[in-house]
Amino acid sequence: MRLFILCFFLATVSMFSQEDLLAKEYSKNGEFQKALVAYQELYKNSSNNNAYFLELIKTHQQLEQLDQAEALLVNQIERVKYPALYVELGYNFQLKNDLESANSNYNKAISFLDENPNYAYSVGKFFENRSLLDQAITTYEKAMIIKPAMNFNLQLSRIYGEQGDVEKMFNSYLGFIDANTSYLNTIKRAMSDFITDDSENDNNIILKRLLLKKIQQEPNLLWNELLSWLFIQQKDYNKAFAQEKAIFNRQPESLERIEELAFTAMNDQAYEVAKSIFTYLTETAQNPDVQIGAHYNLLQIALKTETDLKIIEDTYLELFERFGKFNQTINLQVSYAHFLAFYKHEPKAATTFLKESLKLPLSDLEEGTVKLELGDILVLQEKFNEALIYFTQIQRNLKNSTLSQEARFKVAQTSYYKGDFKWAESQLKILKSSTSQLIANDALDLMLLITDNKFEDSTQAALKLYAKADLMAFQNKPNEAIALLNSILENYKGQSIEDQALYKQGKLFETKKQYDKAVINYQKIIANFKDDILADDAYFALAELFENQLQDSQKAKENYEQIIFNYQDSIYFVDARKRFRVLRGDNLN
Repeated sequence: MRLFILCFFLATVSMFSQEDLLAKEYSKNGEFQKALVAYQELYKNSSNNNAYFLELIKTHQQLEQLDQAEALLVNQIERVKYPALYVELGYNFQLKNDLESANSNYNKAISFLDENPNYAYSVGKFFENRSLLDQAITTYEKAMIIKPAMNFNLQLSRIYGEQGDVEKMFNSYLGFIDANTSYLNTIKRAMSDFITDDSENDNNIILKRLLLKKIQQEPNLLWNELLSWLFIQQKDYNKAFAQEKAIFNRQPESLERIEELAFTAMNDQAYEVAKSIFTYLTETAQNPDVQIGAHYNLLQIALKTETDLKIIEDTYLELFERFGKFNQTINLQVSYAHFLAFYKHEPKAATTFLKESLKLPLSDLEEGTVKLELGDILVLQEKFNEALIYFTQIQRNLKNSTLSQEARFKVAQTSYYKGDFKWAESQLKILKSSTSQLIANDALDLMLLITDNKFEDSTQAALKLYAKADLMAFQNKPNEAIALLNSILENYKGQSIEDQALYKQGKLFETKKQYDKAVINYQKIIANFKDDILADDAYFALAELFENQLQDSQKAKENYEQIIFNYQDSIYFVDARKRFRVLRGDNLN
């Protein structure tokens, strides 16, 4: 008997579900007469289902059968005490252009809050559903006055945003987050739709003013955190740093937020402020690992900004004197070896130094990090086979790790440098599905380079020359690389390697700040290889050059626009569209 009842129940539910879907499909397709019949049947068989009743009302209204809708609503109101139905009845009168009756019913719905402010949830929602935003605001605000513990600031924020009242919207968001701090990141995302990276933007100024007022009125670090977040969006990292220090001084438990800010500034190439923050960390942190990490990052900035190599080397040696050459300074040791090899051009000293580091009791990951750098330094010296041994050891000892995948890419890259394109290609095919998107992209780019050019001639002479130029670029020999690429461009004109050589040479011109020469190369790609895979790369490179180096926003816009209209599948599409809109002065909200 139980089984029979269960089967009957499931069959009934399935039938209603199918009829419901059919009714929705009719409404979606504008077949309202058919939808009406379907909803009448559904409501007849399930008269307590409010969703069916409301859809029935809406369908009558779509068919302009307003008297029938009114009769149903009046009958339902007499049968069920549900204040939100007065919103529907009022809206039905509004459709009849009877605004007096409409407002009377709206006010009646709101008046039920005096009896029970919890009705605000349904009444306010019904007002929102009918785009009666002023009435929804009145509902939520009244409920919060009657019962201050209630918080409808999130709903109010959304409505104020729709109405374009940004100040009230921000105020409501701040009111909501004050009582619901777990939603902080959600509110940041919501507010980010209304601010830009321009500190002079009206909305940014409004939010800044509101937060400063909050900070003056109540000592809640939440407001400092939000103000810091706003400054970061504006790239005002110094001002964000001031807020983060204020937070730390009152809650000195962790320096993680300040560390994160330092990395954000450094990644945005705001090196001076990044140096200030990392220096603060070296002076403030009690944890040696944090201190060493900050010193390490200060040196990474110095390598990008400092020209006096002796100052940098003395700093490394002072740090080893202070902290020692142990496991906790292994990243510093790897960085020093890289400095010796690639900046001081002393690869033998770097190799000897790292082989000493390998004698320390390292974890597998630490050992892999040292061997990866050691392999790079051996490639720099063109000791390819020895480098391949270290890269292969990493793969064997750290299977399925990101470092292992990076080592596999290094195997492929080293094989490519030495002209073993077949083996390089086999490794790159495996890496195409790497869990690291960056490695996967690099692998795909190198694989396409090889596959597109390996059949050009039986000796693969052009590809070998290009690989040699690529190696020279890796060895920090830009002049020699540029000269070799010139040879390719002269001797292999019209072959598939030409656009690759032009692009590679353009990037090398950029590193030497020879921007006019880079522009010529990218323009040649566009003129002669517009349908090839590097065309969108060339347009984006040009746009960035004109925007950031040559200060020609008009030409930058023109090149971004080419990507937007002609290369929608490009990996640069999203960035190009954003930069184009910023340069055009659009309000990105």
